[in-house]
Amino acid sequence: MEKTPNPPSALARFADGDFFYTFKRSPVAVVSFVVVALLVLAAVFAPLIAPYDPFNPASLNLMNGFSEPMVPNAFTGETFWLGTDDQGRDVFSTILYGLRISLFVGFAAVMFALVLGVTLGLIAGYIGGWVETLIMRVADVQLTFPSILVAMLIFGVAKGFTPPEYRDDVAIWVLIFAIGLSDWVQFARVVRGATLVEKSKDYVQAARLIGRSPGSIMLRHILPNVLGPVLVIATISLALAIIAEATLSFLGVGAPPTQPSLGTLIRIGQGFLFSGEWWILLFPAVTLLTLALSVNLLGDWLRDALNPKLR
Repeated sequence: MEKTPNPPSALARFADGDFFYTFKRSPVAVVSFVVVALLVLAAVFAPLIAPYDPFNPASLNLMNGFSEPMVPNAFTGETFWLGTDDQGRDVFSTILYGLRISLFVGFAAVMFALVLGVTLGLIAGYIGGWVETLIMRVADVQLTFPSILVAMLIFGVAKGFTPPEYRDDVAIWVLIFAIGLSDWVQFARVVRGATLVEKSKDYVQAARLIGRSPGSIMLRHILPNVLGPVLVIATISLALAIIAEATLSFLGVGAPPTQPSLGTLIRIGQGFLFSGEWWILLFPAVTLLTLALSVNLLGDWLRDALNPKLR
């Protein structure tokens, strides 16, 4: 009797699938993924990679201030890959630590917006009636304002309710809340439209006939079938959230000086640009541009890969 071969593993099925084949055939997607992966790994392992702890005052030497990239300091003789800022902090190390804050805020804000938007979109599309009208009118009103202004308003109001002694401690969480609350609309609108299509299909009607609750139908039956476009929006929104965080921090209403992000580093570097210390601004700005561009290109490829009309 012949032995039945073992079924292929999930990893093997993924490697042989159309999705991975499309990914391998797109040089832009591969390069973007590699760049994003390297930046994420660099941020995660920043304490191990960074040659200095830039936010430990005991490790700073003011004599190293304004050291040019790859040029020995005139006073200490130390050489820094990307130079130092006015306080003698290694720019390469500050970028790695700032990248951690920017990525954390971006990922957390997108997850918050995704959960809120998908939940409200499912409720609006499935229940309908005055609930749908209320949710969609709130979304329409929010769309009339630029998201960065909405985030600034929410950040200012939330920070105003926070006691002054705790503002720096909760600034990052307030920033995540502000950006996430300004970006939920696009998730809700897409999920609501997809839910309107899915709820009229036979499998949903069958679930109703056997007595499934509305919550169970939305979570177990409709949600898995609307996640495709949600993933695309989430990828593109990640780049927008990172840029929004950098914009708020550049304007001085984002990450606190004790936990600087890439936007904070750009704001600091901008003050020294015209005095000749160009590297303090250039390298954080290039890092932010590279991260946002790579995530955007990866999102564009993901949108095309998940579009059945383009297959």
